Amino acid sequence: MKLLSINIGRERQQQRKEYIETTGIYKLPVDGPVEIKSLGIEGDAICDKKNHGGADQALYLYGGADYAWWEEELGHKLAPGTFGENLTISELESAAFNVGDFLHIGEVILQVTAPRIPCGTFATRMGDPQWVKKFRAAERPGLYVRVIREGVIKAGDSVTVEKYAGETISIVEMYREHYNKDKSEASLRRHLNAPIALRARKDLEEELQTRTAKA
Repeated sequence: MKLLSINIGRERQQQRKEYIETTGIYKLPVDGPVEIKSLGIEGDAICDKKNHGGADQALYLYGGADYAWWEEELGHKLAPGTFGENLTISELESAAFNVGDFLHIGEVILQVTAPRIPCGTFATRMGDPQWVKKFRAAERPGLYVRVIREGVIKAGDSVTVEKYAGETISIVEMYREHYNKDKSEASLRRHLNAPIALRARKDLEEELQTRTAKA
């Protein structure tokens, strides 16, 4: 696989229903080498810090294979960065990954932590009020990652995958289970035994505590 594009978003306003929101979802490709730090890319706007950004969601990745599927589905081309991803990677298909898998790009090492959950901001950016439902049904969520090793990368760098050897959960299972409001204890423990993002871990730990207290 190859790194097709590095994309950065500046703060931008969009009309969302009855109000105006500020977002960093409108990302555009940048030229030249870019430094990847523990919290992502300097200058990339993170406006909704409750749900985005931080060490465990430092970058969002989307793949050429998933983009190709969407282009056929939508009937038109999609430019890198359309889905708000920082890194666009050729041939990457997000459903094939597990939480914990590593991606090596040049000197940088990234680790998969979570799937992307579609929201109203994403639907507004796509100009489609049904987008959240469509994106959920497609099960091509893209990948949030933490930065294991910082460094400099550039478009054209090779990308290799190292499968996580520990206990884990697939990105697709984690994605599906996000919408399950009555997760089993076994499912909750599978999530918590994997190296998931801290936001998800906090919520799931509370859910498990509540479930075991009732048992």
